[in-house]
Amino acid sequence: MILKNSRRKVVVLTIALAMSCIPMIMAQNVPSPEDVYGFKVGADYKLADYTQIEDYLSKLDDASNRVKKVEIGTTVLGRKMYILFISSEQNLTQLDKWKDISTKLARVQVTEDEALQLSEEGKAIVWVDGGMHSTELAHGQMTSELAYTLATSETTEMKKIRENVITILMPVMNPDGLDIVVDWYRKNMGTAYETSRPPILYHYYMGHDNNRDWFMNTMPETYNVTKILYNEWYPQIVYNHHQSSPSWTKISLPPYADPVNPKIHPAITAAVSEVGSAMTKRFSLENMPGAIADNFYTMFWNGGGRTVPYYHNMIGILTETGHTTPTPRFYDPEKLPKTVAGDTPTDGTDIMYPDPWKGGESHFRDAVDYMLTATWATLDLAADRKSNYLHNIYKMGASAIEKSKTEGPYAYVIGKDQWDAFESVNLVNVLLKGGIEIEKATKSFEANDKKYEAGSYVIYAGQAFRPYLMDLLEKQNYPTRFQYPGGPPDTPYDLAGWTLPFQMGIAVDKIAAPMEIATEKVADIAKYYEGEVKGKASFGYALSANTNASVIATNKILKAGGTAYKTKAAFKSGKTTIPAGSYIVSGGSESIDVLASEYGLEVTGLSAEPKIEMTKIHAPKVGLYKSWVSNMDEGWTRFIMDEYAFETDTLHDKDIQTADLSKYDVLILPSQRVKSLLHGNSTLEMPEKFTGGLGLEGSVALSNYVKNGGTLMAFDEASNYVIEQFGLPIKDATAGTDNKQFFIPGSLIKTGFDTTHPLAFGMQDTVAVSFNKSRAFEIEKQEKKGEGGTEDIKDAPAPEIEVIANYAEKDLLMSGWAMGEKKYIAKKPAMVKAKYGKGAVVLFAFRPQFRAQPRGTYKLIFNTIYEGASD
Repeated sequence: MILKNSRRKVVVLTIALAMSCIPMIMAQNVPSPEDVYGFKVGADYKLADYTQIEDYLSKLDDASNRVKKVEIGTTVLGRKMYILFISSEQNLTQLDKWKDISTKLARVQVTEDEALQLSEEGKAIVWVDGGMHSTELAHGQMTSELAYTLATSETTEMKKIRENVITILMPVMNPDGLDIVVDWYRKNMGTAYETSRPPILYHYYMGHDNNRDWFMNTMPETYNVTKILYNEWYPQIVYNHHQSSPSWTKISLPPYADPVNPKIHPAITAAVSEVGSAMTKRFSLENMPGAIADNFYTMFWNGGGRTVPYYHNMIGILTETGHTTPTPRFYDPEKLPKTVAGDTPTDGTDIMYPDPWKGGESHFRDAVDYMLTATWATLDLAADRKSNYLHNIYKMGASAIEKSKTEGPYAYVIGKDQWDAFESVNLVNVLLKGGIEIEKATKSFEANDKKYEAGSYVIYAGQAFRPYLMDLLEKQNYPTRFQYPGGPPDTPYDLAGWTLPFQMGIAVDKIAAPMEIATEKVADIAKYYEGEVKGKASFGYALSANTNASVIATNKILKAGGTAYKTKAAFKSGKTTIPAGSYIVSGGSESIDVLASEYGLEVTGLSAEPKIEMTKIHAPKVGLYKSWVSNMDEGWTRFIMDEYAFETDTLHDKDIQTADLSKYDVLILPSQRVKSLLHGNSTLEMPEKFTGGLGLEGSVALSNYVKNGGTLMAFDEASNYVIEQFGLPIKDATAGTDNKQFFIPGSLIKTGFDTTHPLAFGMQDTVAVSFNKSRAFEIEKQEKKGEGGTEDIKDAPAPEIEVIANYAEKDLLMSGWAMGEKKYIAKKPAMVKAKYGKGAVVLFAFRPQFRAQPRGTYKLIFNTIYEGASD
């Protein structure tokens, strides 16, 4: 009997031992990044490209039942994008359950008692990403090791994390950019340009602005992620890895600097600081100095990867880690500065920098280690407080719903009757993509003495993501802040004002009190209103100048062999008034019925030629200047040209200097500093092939192009280049101003337009323009004074300059922050057309296409292009 029991114990122990070895055996069978790449992640001079990373992710997914790889879409250039779900084996078999719990809590679809139960039952959902900004090389490499360690490590902490957290890992947010930068580094390794950045944008259209597209979602990369965050999984924490930290520090982390946007729930502000404190504590305990907080990054602006989550009751985390390149560096400890990041002391006496880094060797692997440590601190906190985080997102959502009852409004309405119905639906889709719940009226109704047709969009403010809704639709009031009393303004992080109805030219009305409206939920992306083609079209079809959609249709018809005219005056066809600047199209292989349906166009058939002046236009050919100094404004301009079907050639310095420019109807200079336009990169910065700018030769070529009849457009800063090089009698009215006197950092400014001018056809008479430390013009006048006296002399010929737009006389600030605007830009020209030889120069004091947001000013670009393309 004793023998039998002993045998049983041996068998049980043997089984237990075998079971305990299973995780070890599994880990041994799971390949590490080093097994696949042939080098350790973060090794000096080593980088994995996206093909290698894809290969590793597939091998990891195949080998581990704690990892599930999911394709979520493709990039602009067609590369596949993936996320990894990493958790325990059992958790991964129930992903739908955890997603359902997260959805119900985030969207407040359950009662308080049910929420408490689900918070205990559910798992914390934490999003972690790398590889967004491709020149910040470490995080796109680090994520492979993060995935491997999280899936295979058998420490108590990792087991706890896997049991309590569903980690959604985005290994590389910008695959196209990763390959661009890795290829550049490899090609230049061992040269003087080893640590230089590529001379092209590392996102095909946006470059660094791929972290500025998070409410517009214009790019597939952004929207692929947005769908996961705000429409499917609703993570309680969204963690973006970035680089770089301030000089002589290792990592910048929360808490962030003031100000905070008051629309954000205060519990989010506290939770962000809580995560930052957990990181700082872990760095200190692991003897990893150099973690600094309260540095530059704020919680006011909406539109970034870690800021949009705030308005969805999610904890958005950004860390900026030092050492962006695989090339090692040395920091001489004898040269340790007394302060870093402005005025933060390096002696350990600052509460936000208690453990300063003292210098020495710095390696790429250091950045990887700091990123991993910060991530483990975040995941460990989420595992410990998973029920708290789940319940908190519910409570914040419930609070938002309650606020709509106590503070209003009850609802917003985007009616069908709009200046540009096409853009009104685009606004609806911006909101829908960001997780806002929207209804569509099934019957006409009346509110505030205004009638709304069936088909109008109704957005009830009583919803969990009310902060996001209100922040995008309402005016921003950025607080006036100075660096110190009597000092210069404290520059906002990114923008101060971005109100979308103002930028897009859309009327959004508020309903204060509850009322009955017959509606149905918009379940998917909203379709454009049903288009209509009416009337006989013996002569052609009229497309209204008021809608941007007419431009797409016109360009498609012209490319398909059709003909087009632009009207110079309004006229009537039956009971329909066709505004000045409208398009009359005919012929070609493109079906007008299909275009009307696709873009929601109201098309009027014309039985006879209108008795007004018209200009025939051909399919425009646009030349877009692209400097070897990578320029996001160029990328955004190119994006809009592609979106609206303009045939566009990219022109580099040599093309401008040597090509036949006469084949272009219009040339465009995106916003860029004068020095950068003229001189470009130097050989101290770039290989010779990518150095130099337009120079004298390019300036002469542009001058000759315009003199011979061409049209040149220049945006914002580039306007100063044209003024100087062409000797135009115009000056920048803001030049030489001190920012204590005049300061407008990324705000919306009221501007009036002469809508009788052909370049402003289709515009509303007053719109918001995007003013980003921009300018105003002043037309020079003949001087009739000498030695203190006034001279009675004849007038010199007046400059042939037409003013298309002026900044408003008063109430200039529509959204954001402005100082000195009345004194320095009120009533001054914001857009002018100057005759130059046989051609014309059109100068914008602002950026009419900034980040593809101000749809209300796109027509200024389109009208100028078509004027250049007139026959």
